[in-house]
Amino acid sequence: MRSLRLLSLSACVVAALAAGCKSETAPPAASADPAPAAAAQPAGAQWDAAVDGFLQGFFEHFPVAGANAGKHEFDGRLPDYSPEGLQRNIQWLHQQRDAINAFGDDRLTAPQRYQRDYVRAVIDGQLFWLEDSGFASKNPAFYAGDLSPSMYLTRPYAPLPQRMAAFVSYQDNLPKAAEQIRANLKGPLPASYIELGTMVFGGFAEFFKNDVPKAFAEVKDEALQARFKASNAKAIEAMQGLSDYLAAQKPQATQDFALGAEKFSKMLKATEGVDLPLDQLKAAGEADLERNLAALKAACDQYAKGRPIVECIEKANADKPRGGAVEGAREQLAGLRQFIVDKDLVSIPGTEQALVEEAPPFNRNNFAYIEIPGPYEKNLPSVYYIAPPDPKWPKAEQDAYVPGKADLLFTSAHEVWPGHFLQFLHANRSQWKFAQLFVGYAYAEGWAHYTEEMMFDAGLDGAGPEIHIGQLTNALLRNVRYLSAIGLHTGGMTVAQSEQMFKDKAFQDPGNARQQAARGTYDPAYLNYTLGKLMIMQLREDWTAGHGGRGGWKAFHDQFLSYGGPPIPLVYGQMMNVPAQAKLWTAPKPAAAPAPAANTALPPATGSPDKAAPKSAM
Repeated sequence: MRSLRLLSLSACVVAALAAGCKSETAPPAASADPAPAAAAQPAGAQWDAAVDGFLQGFFEHFPVAGANAGKHEFDGRLPDYSPEGLQRNIQWLHQQRDAINAFGDDRLTAPQRYQRDYVRAVIDGQLFWLEDSGFASKNPAFYAGDLSPSMYLTRPYAPLPQRMAAFVSYQDNLPKAAEQIRANLKGPLPASYIELGTMVFGGFAEFFKNDVPKAFAEVKDEALQARFKASNAKAIEAMQGLSDYLAAQKPQATQDFALGAEKFSKMLKATEGVDLPLDQLKAAGEADLERNLAALKAACDQYAKGRPIVECIEKANADKPRGGAVEGAREQLAGLRQFIVDKDLVSIPGTEQALVEEAPPFNRNNFAYIEIPGPYEKNLPSVYYIAPPDPKWPKAEQDAYVPGKADLLFTSAHEVWPGHFLQFLHANRSQWKFAQLFVGYAYAEGWAHYTEEMMFDAGLDGAGPEIHIGQLTNALLRNVRYLSAIGLHTGGMTVAQSEQMFKDKAFQDPGNARQQAARGTYDPAYLNYTLGKLMIMQLREDWTAGHGGRGGWKAFHDQFLSYGGPPIPLVYGQMMNVPAQAKLWTAPKPAAAPAPAANTALPPATGSPDKAAPKSAM
């Protein structure tokens, strides 16, 4: 499930923040002194001016991020993907980092020191994707976010003719962007990257040809329609040409996608502030996987006693939502919101609701995601998108791709109530604009994934075994993502091995297993769902220990959501009043049976006393 705002740090849409732009005039160079003209101002005023300056410069360097945030003076602009354009952004970010670091602890209040660390973390994340990942030269995911036209078509921020004019400008800029992307994506490329690129860019071409003209058909401006028709033809040709170029690379395809242990660790430190040994990270993921597998076995023993776990899950998934996944999700949202209110789990600021729609053809590489308007927009809807199965799949695989009602319930919880949508209702009300704009991958996805288990623990839909199976199958999917990311990028795991693990441990159907394994190659940070959840669960345990235990959940949730979306270790430091740190939750082990009294005679031993309990059937 994709992270939301294109200003999030999700690696799925990393291009939305990590690519260059072409400005009409060169952006002003940053100074080592963040506010040289305001040297006489108090340090606090200088700090505020420095952050405001960073935001303005950021939008100039990354105009798609500006447009998606609701700064529509940047509409239609696409980045300059040339090596020179990318290097300009790297240089600017380094200048900004130096300027931010010039604010020493002695110049700032405690809240401002936290803000400084937040800004620096965002810069470090951007620099990793631009400088260290190598994605600009081989990974189509680096570009996909910026090229998405969804904002102009699905977000009613202006009258349709105005959005059409912006879309025409966007189409006008696509051929040059495609040419630069083609020059950057030098073969040989990993097979999964080629498949992603052909699907995404080919999907754009198909969408521009078949769907976009219908979206603007009612606009009566003949001159604008003529401009649209001309730019549309060139956009289709550019995107199809890029797709065909990548398809032609298939004979030379490689499996050279791994970041390597050193770079993977640097990714976690730079993007999420997590500086833990890989063996510790892997052990935490394996422990959570085994915890959830054991819980699934227990739930299946109640729901489908005597049947293998695979058949148990099939039984639960056979209970399909009425009218399909989109209609089913629409029915679920009202009940999820009411459950939050009835149980008083977390505050709901505002009265906004999320719509549910079928995902557009160019963005169906994952089952569900939500698009939420940026913080500069006003009174616009958010849309929870659900992808249909690929019509080229066999009928049985298409049917299996549509989740059962219980599975879909926790997808809806993740995307809307109380997951991503509620989190951004809180973030958009932050008093600090920077916190509204920059929401990290582990924060957003960790919160959304955390809420699934939290809602089950609170008794969602009676919390019976079928409901538990829905929650656990979602959790196991994220467990295997976590372990696949580490394995694929640091442990020599093959795509086929990852795909098999999704089938064996997360019980995914063949279509989803293929998608998920491939995603791990081009989205190495998709471990952040479980990583973020484990950090939040540990923070909840530590914080509520001094704030009423279980009775402190609502206060914990409200305070956690008040920070916007920084790296979770920064939030841990703020809420616990300690230095920032990454702590992963691990489930307490079951208490050992009490030892018999010394004078009690023991029965004769039978069987093997050291035999482990049987593992879940696969």
